[in-house]
Amino acid sequence: MTQQELLKDNPLTLREGLPRFEEIKAEHVVPAMNDALETIEKELARIESNVTPTWEGLCQPLEDLDIHFEYTWGVINHLTSVRNSDELRSAYQEILPKVISFSLRMSQSKPIYEGLKALKASDQFEKLNSAKKRIIEHKIKSAEHAGVGLEGPAKERFNEIANRLSKLSTDFSNNVLDATKAYELIITDKKDVEGWPSNLKNLAAQSYAKEKGEKDAKADPENGPWRITLDYPISGPFMQHSRNPEQRQKVYHAMMTKASSGKFDNTPLIDEILKLRKEEASILGYKTFAELSLDKKMASDVAAVEKMSQELAEAARPFAVKDHEDLQNIAREMNHPGELKHWDLGFYAERLREKRFDYTDEQLRPYFPLPRVLDGLFGLAERLFGIQIKQSIQSFPKWNEDVLFFDVCDENGELIANFYLDPYSRPAEKRGGAWMNECFGRRLVDGKVRLPVIYLVCNGTPPVGDTPSLMSFGEVNTLFHEFGHGLQGMLTRVNEAEAAGINGVEWDAVELASQFMENWCYHKPTLLGMAKHYETGETLPDDLFEKLKASKNFRSGSGMLRQIEFGRVDMYLHNDFDPEGNETPLQVAERIARECRVMPPYEHERFLCSFAHIFAGGYCAGYYSYKWAEVLSADAFAAFEEAGLDNEEKVKELGRKYRDTILSLGGSKHPTEVYRQFRGRDATTAALLRHSGLK
Repeated sequence: MTQQELLKDNPLTLREGLPRFEEIKAEHVVPAMNDALETIEKELARIESNVTPTWEGLCQPLEDLDIHFEYTWGVINHLTSVRNSDELRSAYQEILPKVISFSLRMSQSKPIYEGLKALKASDQFEKLNSAKKRIIEHKIKSAEHAGVGLEGPAKERFNEIANRLSKLSTDFSNNVLDATKAYELIITDKKDVEGWPSNLKNLAAQSYAKEKGEKDAKADPENGPWRITLDYPISGPFMQHSRNPEQRQKVYHAMMTKASSGKFDNTPLIDEILKLRKEEASILGYKTFAELSLDKKMASDVAAVEKMSQELAEAARPFAVKDHEDLQNIAREMNHPGELKHWDLGFYAERLREKRFDYTDEQLRPYFPLPRVLDGLFGLAERLFGIQIKQSIQSFPKWNEDVLFFDVCDENGELIANFYLDPYSRPAEKRGGAWMNECFGRRLVDGKVRLPVIYLVCNGTPPVGDTPSLMSFGEVNTLFHEFGHGLQGMLTRVNEAEAAGINGVEWDAVELASQFMENWCYHKPTLLGMAKHYETGETLPDDLFEKLKASKNFRSGSGMLRQIEFGRVDMYLHNDFDPEGNETPLQVAERIARECRVMPPYEHERFLCSFAHIFAGGYCAGYYSYKWAEVLSADAFAAFEEAGLDNEEKVKELGRKYRDTILSLGGSKHPTEVYRQFRGRDATTAALLRHSGLK
């Protein structure tokens, strides 16, 4: 087949409108990406041959090249996350080396690097707006981090490492996905499901019917069989409610050892990734990979990160000790034989929560049908930020029948953005977790503003039969969190693509907007405004809300220490760890777990093998960012508390200020400056400790 024949009717070659997800097949990936790379290469060579060190002559043409990536590579990456298949994975792996190679070639372009430096040194630079200045400075630093200054063998080795790390990251992620899919525990005895909430029985029976049944097999929640998988909407509630300790042990062991043996073993990948990252940093002149990573973050250095972690850990530890004592006490009350095991903690924590606050998550679910939660979330956004959100009436391309599409308008009803929402778990093809990403970011195209289109992806509880998706309160929190990210992508007023939305925002400040939104889940008018029973329409009773609010900080000391532990493991592996030394990464993780936890770690624990955030995501030497940004978000919400959460005028005024700073300025200014513009000062840990009940 000729190149033209391969490209004929290829939906990935389109450069206008929304991507045609339904039409895209694995066979389209390689030819479309080859064509895009060829086009970009020609245009890049043209720019390089006549570098003009001005914004219009250099930066704008470079920015325009990215449109080809958005319509091809961006869409391909999205589909590998939400509609993965063997065929798509194979095509992705085939073209990946070329994409990495070209990205390096572009980042290492000497003519462009010299042009950017000349632009920064010119009189024109001072006349540019802050977004353009920041973009130029980021481009120069990114080029240096990409090895633009390297020559000969050093450059060859650096590029080898970059290609290899990209493949290892993809392999790590695929191993986690495959190991998750590979595990199942089939339960057939009705005695073993006693005490299960109906939602867990429904999901587990549905999982069995889909996986094991014939085409039209129907789930039988009351009689089974029930299939327990490592997909969190099933495994999480199972660990909380299963009364069978042997079965809990099996599932816990599978969770803690996921992707750590057999054909999906990530152990050798971890060793190689850490070794290569250290070498990469060394080639660039940095002592450690952490030093390289923090060179582009809000935190000034490792010491600043450690200072924050220490402050939070010292406050949290006494509470975590008390948390564990409370579990031991309730286990004794319930005649638990012997010492508590790791697979008992979730079960007794849930019993303690039920006893202390006298409600179950299952009681809450009927009050959180997804459509009602969306109404409440959108109503809050309208009240705070003066926007209107409605489900789009236009037909739109989508990658799954459950995907929704929304219009976002300003106070005058003018369209300012769109977003996709993919709400439900699909473990066979969709990676776990929840995330926001750009389909298209805000940018100028042919002199006109192109509005952003955002992906919001969750792994919530799917509908069962005629019953809508009934969300756990944790899933409600997650939706609010991802929507906060989405707001930053949608409400940006920056027209320069590389500083619009979350682009150009330092990594450790990105979670500010998302974590800020979670605070509203405990604001009574907000929550009761959306918590309506899916059958009766009855509002969540006041006493149930008060119990929910009282339980907000249940085991918060333990939760805080857990996040700090993950951040410390990540930072140690990327700052202090010697790949040639005597200690293995798994031993590092175990040692730090012993230092941080009240209960020693599980003897077979291999959690590091599924720690995709740092080995297959962007959080390497940056996992601390969750807590760093949570300090910011708690301090930002404290501003609303100080103004009076029920003072509509003050809340509206502050909401617009938050929109016009944190949500709209994107990467056009340093996050410290943006935060000071909103708050009038730097953030402290005080509000987070208070909100967490750790003061």
